[in-house]
Amino acid sequence: MNFCGKYYPFRLQCVEDTLQKLIIYFRILNMEIQMTKLSTVLALLILGICFNTASAQAKATFISIGTGGITGVYYPTGNAIAKMVNRNKKEHKTSAIVESTGGSVFNINAIMAGDIQFGVVQSDRQFQAMNGIAEWHDSGPQTKLRSVFSIHPEAVTLVAASDTGIKHIRDLKGKRVNVGNTGSGYRQNAIDALNAVDIDYKEDITASSSKAMDAAEMLQERKIDAFFYTVGHPSDAIKEATSEKRRVRIADIMDIEKLLQTFPYYTKTTIPIKLYPGAENENDIQTFGVKATLVTSATVSDDIVYTLTKAVFENFEDFKKLHPAFSTLSKASMLTSLSAPIHPGAMKYYKEAGLR
Repeated sequence: MNFCGKYYPFRLQCVEDTLQKLIIYFRILNMEIQMTKLSTVLALLILGICFNTASAQAKATFISIGTGGITGVYYPTGNAIAKMVNRNKKEHKTSAIVESTGGSVFNINAIMAGDIQFGVVQSDRQFQAMNGIAEWHDSGPQTKLRSVFSIHPEAVTLVAASDTGIKHIRDLKGKRVNVGNTGSGYRQNAIDALNAVDIDYKEDITASSSKAMDAAEMLQERKIDAFFYTVGHPSDAIKEATSEKRRVRIADIMDIEKLLQTFPYYTKTTIPIKLYPGAENENDIQTFGVKATLVTSATVSDDIVYTLTKAVFENFEDFKKLHPAFSTLSKASMLTSLSAPIHPGAMKYYKEAGLR
């Protein structure tokens, strides 16, 4: 990313304004300066400004936060974190930018490769990466993965067209279902949920692998009968799905006790139907879920992680206001559901704040 391009016009304007002031100053003093001398003064001035700007940029640190699709909660979550960091960037010399990505698996792999410094990932994906299972079966445990904090709870959500008769996950047999794009955390959640009720996603349904941002439109165009999405609520994608011409309902995902016993990072949860008045549900939806977590790498410096952690926790009430999914957060809850070791930079702040 070319940060110089962003600020270059601003620097030229500053130079121009300064030169204008100098010329006026010289005129007021009735000083007759030869053009060659004036050119020398101006050249030195421009060099000084450029040198100072370059020096300031050299000292600044830019960090990137990987999120997910722009219709989910990960993207605004990354933006909320970046906003807290950038609030005092002049003091700590660290600026944060946000990237829309393919989701949890992509973010973890990008962090391990050094392409980004932080990423929002599902707690189950954090567990799997640390233990070298699922997508990391061949590459092995990602031992350099580090936790920063957990964020909002996420519910495995099954949205179905009402005219298909789907009211429960067991009703999906023989249906066309979007289970999610490869590299997303919710795809594995969907497969786990289907396995829990003895539905083979390769044999018993016609599975598609589109991104969540496309699923609502696919449902309306009758290309699919239902779609899975693990997301914090309320979600813009689910709001869109429940407010279009083709009526939909959010199906229950129940009878999954064996799943909960097998995978400790899953827990039962409820989606309040009041969040989606357009859905054809009468009661709250029963399902299960995980938590969104922020992770980084052991190779990221303690100072950078400390700066980000402090920025969020020192502005905690403001942070909670940035998305409805954050409304139930507490500082204590943000140190739970962390399978990877907490990064030393984050731990430094937690000890200072009396949280650990």
